[in-house]
Amino acid sequence: MNSITQTMRFRQALIEYSFKHGATKAAIRYKVNRQYVYRWRKRYDGTLQSLADKSHKPHSHPNQHTPSESKLIFDMRRRNPHDGLVVFWVKLRKRGYTRSITGLYRILIKHGQMAVKPKNPKYIPKPYEKMLFPGQRVQVDVKFVPAACLVGDAKDKKFYQYTAIDEYSRYRYVEAFEEHSSYSSAVFLEHMLKAFKPTTEPSLPSG
Repeated sequence: MNSITQTMRFRQALIEYSFKHGATKAAIRYKVNRQYVYRWRKRYDGTLQSLADKSHKPHSHPNQHTPSESKLIFDMRRRNPHDGLVVFWVKLRKRGYTRSITGLYRILIKHGQMAVKPKNPKYIPKPYEKMLFPGQRVQVDVKFVPAACLVGDAKDKKFYQYTAIDEYSRYRYVEAFEEHSSYSSAVFLEHMLKAFKPTTEPSLPSG
């Protein structure tokens, strides 16, 4: 129900005055034209709600979808109910649909035909896999060394720090290179294996 506004009360006072003194005197007193008085007298049914402004929204739009376009959309939607907007729009374009994707979105929303996005499954963290022996798994990381950390002869140079950590023993091997390349990575792995060899290879029994 429309709320009662000051304009509605003004129109009611105007109409009631016109019934007593005539439309001409009412128009002069309230500073409106006679057509305004007659229009609202015709609409007035004794209630304030009858004096409310009606919606100015047009009943149709010159660019609205044609019946054939709407039929194509809804027929295709029945066969492709779960397609996302872009995928569905591309399929319609192949069938001769020429409207923009924005226009398609509006008509799908208006008729409740947008695909419902399923909720993301709840993330269940996997338990940490405990390592059973040295060398079973090694974490390797590469990061750029900030200039503020460089001193002496290394100052004004660029370095990349390679780090390897054995997840069982937590033994760490670190080495820096002036370039981040496949060659530096290969050299680091070779040096890392040599550094890890005493801790990753179990000693054989003597005799």
